[in-house]
Amino acid sequence: MKPTTRGTLAAVLAGVAAAVGAAATPAAAAGTVPVPVPLEGAESSLGLELPEVGGEVPVPMPGDPAGPRHVEGRLLPERAVPQLPVSGGLPGLGLHAPLPHVLGEGFDHLAVDAPASGLRTLAPGLTLDAPLTPPNPDAFGLPGLKLPEAGVLTPVLQTVPGADLGLDDGR
Repeated sequence: MKPTTRGTLAAVLAGVAAAVGAAATPAAAAGTVPVPVPLEGAESSLGLELPEVGGEVPVPMPGDPAGPRHVEGRLLPERAVPQLPVSGGLPGLGLHAPLPHVLGEGFDHLAVDAPASGLRTLAPGLTLDAPLTPPNPDAFGLPGLKLPEAGVLTPVLQTVPGADLGLDDGR
């Protein structure tokens, strides 16, 4: 294969890879996948205005666990079973529904917007310690006895959900 052909082929492959990467980036960057609910067919067949509904489904992303770490005075490392962080979100919802003229002529649509909100979690973990102390130089390097230790690292859940409710003229 000629060098110019190889260069052209490499440029085309690089362009295709960039286009595919650029197309995949918005969904991964947003952390949610939009889910529209198509009601246009039912709306036209029934001859009346139906609500517009859509949602967002979060994409959970696992993080890097904080691994075991050595603590002076313990034989076993702290966090024997580390906590696994997972970030994602709560699902979102968007609803725009027709409303009879209950509140007057200016308000004939109800809108609810509950965007997907971030969610950060940590799975439960475990910490253990042996029933022996570290080697004691006063006892010729032999370890002493102590009570064994075991503990559960509690799970964590952090989020701040929000929603908006409103009435409008439907424009």
